[in-house]
Order: sequence, then C-alpha cells, then structure tokens
Amino acid sequence: MDLGELSSIGGFFALRTFDASTSGAHGVPTSAPEGPGAPLARLYAGDDHPLAGRVDTVERALRTPERRIAVSIAQLGLAARLWSIAVGSAALFGELPVLDPDQLYWAPDRGTPDDLWLHTPSAPATVRTVPGTPALIQATVRVAHLEPLAEAFCRDTSVARGLLWGNAGSALAGAGRQLDTWARNAGRIDVAERAAVLVRELLREPPLAGTVRGPALRRATCCLYYRVPGGGLCGDCVFDHPPARAVR
Repeated sequence: MDLGELSSIGGFFALRTFDASTSGAHGVPTSAPEGPGAPLARLYAGDDHPLAGRVDTVERALRTPERRIAVSIAQLGLAARLWSIAVGSAALFGELPVLDPDQLYWAPDRGTPDDLWLHTPSAPATVRTVPGTPALIQATVRVAHLEPLAEAFCRDTSVARGLLWGNAGSALAGAGRQLDTWARNAGRIDVAERAAVLVRELLREPPLAGTVRGPALRRATCCLYYRVPGGGLCGDCVFDHPPARAVR
C-alpha cells in the first residue's frame, strides 16, 4: 500500500504513520508538528477531554450560536477522514489499513492531514492491511469508530443520532465524489468504478441506508451549517433554500 499515492487524492485521504518506540514520524513534511496525539480508544473508553477541546475549537472558529452545530461539524469532518482513508485505499489497492482504535491516534488540535496517525512498527511499508471488502470497511469504520464516536459526541451535547448518521452518509458520498474526480482525471477509470461500487454497497446497510438519496446522493438530513453566521447550504443539503428562522 502506497500511502503517498493515497494522499495524492487529497488531504482527507492522507494517513500519517509513526513508530512509538523511536518517536519517529513517517510521511510528514519537516514543517509539520511532531507527535501523534492520543489513541482514539481512549476517547471511546470515556476520556472526552480531546473531543470537547475539538468542539470548542470549531465553536470558536465558526462563531456558532449553538454547541450542537459545532458537534455536527466536528463529527462530519472526522467521519470524512475515516471514510476517505478506508474507501480510498480499498479502491486504489484492493485493501485497507487496519485502523484499530488503540493504534489510530487523533490530534484534535491539528488540521488535516496532521490529525490522524497510525502506529506502525517501523515504516509505512509495514502497515497491516485487510481485504478492501464492503463488510470489512463497515467493520473498520462504522463499527470500530463511527458508532463509539456518536456516543462520545452525544455525551458532549444533546444531538440527534439521525443527524450524526446523516453526516456519516454524506461524508461517505463526498469521499466517493472526490475519488471519482481524481480517478477520472488520472485516467484510472478502474478506481472510479471500484469506488462507486464500494460506496453504493456501504450505503445499503443501516444505519447508513437512506441517509443520502437519488443519483446525486443528496442527503436526507441537515448538518445545521446553515445556522452558522454567514453560513449557507452545503452542496448536498436536503434543503433547496435555507429554512426560515424564528425571530424573537
């Protein structure tokens, strides 16, 4: 698996690797900050401090009037990162990295692509992989990460589960669109076709089923971004126009 080629699709597809025994980081520009953050398993076990800090950062950056909006945007971004790495590697190489929560580190104070780090024994070439089937992608992303992430975000703020799974479906569709564009521009029609099949299969399974609809994969719920000051509608928004907001 060539992580450099994977990252060429876009920043959301990049996966950093590091060796904890030597504190060495692989595939990182010299200008990038060092250090992998903390394993996501720690967050899933109940250490909510990193996630709360990430939501705080999004809340300040967007000047959101409600914390649930910041929760939605933060979760959407992390879901997009996970789907992009998994589906991108499966479409390109027919396999995906083993993204165990205790080996996948998250640095919530950093932006993409320096936010996700995978612990490897020595070098990127030693990344453990499994076949890139829809079932294993579901197990790797949805079961191992998105489900406990939803629990963690709901611990931070009351937010509808349907909104979070709508974000997950939208993030998956968005990864598929970017893959399709990159593959066709690169003359890799085989990659575009594999990506389309993977996304279609992944979206058939609950709780992702029904989260996006139609050939354009337009989402069935709203991420609330329209409520951000100066925000508008996302490209796949369920609304045609921003909903009217009550005036007090």
